[in-house]
Amino acid sequence: MLFVLPASAQTHRAKSEDSERLGKALEYFNSGKYHEALLIFEDLDSRYTLNARFRAYMGLCYYYEWDYAKACTCLDSVINDMDVYAPHERAVYYLSAAESHFNLGHYETAIPLYERHIIVCYDNEKADALYRIGFCYLFMRDRPNARDNFVSALAYYERFPGSPTAEARIAQLKNMIKGL
Repeated sequence: MLFVLPASAQTHRAKSEDSERLGKALEYFNSGKYHEALLIFEDLDSRYTLNARFRAYMGLCYYYEWDYAKACTCLDSVINDMDVYAPHERAVYYLSAAESHFNLGHYETAIPLYERHIIVCYDNEKADALYRIGFCYLFMRDRPNARDNFVSALAYYERFPGSPTAEARIAQLKNMIKGL
């Protein structure tokens, strides 16, 4: 005996399965299995066009997979839709987008993303962003702005010395500031 579901029932079943797959992608993402999550997100996005948050998750997956070009494409497409999310969640998206652009040598694009990150991140996270902004300006041959950001980064590293790189960065920044 052959049993055929009506088209609407088949569509409902497929959407239910895709909803379960989205849940699985979120589980993978939350457990740090970014590649596995990305495979599911990409498939679902090709069929449904995921919302801004899920596309941001895809961007983070690309970032953690070191695929900076795709991370930029994905995060840039939704970065201006992030204002509705909690500040620290936005800080993660801004930083990942900024770091992706930085790693691709897109320094002019990275700077405003680092600045947006600084506005919403915790105080103990500002030093790293200011440090990177300093390098953006340095690579763009703008020594005065590079120096100003390195001085600010140094102040934050000294105020919040808890990061594993703080001691080395403090020494490095003092030397760089003298050189600039």
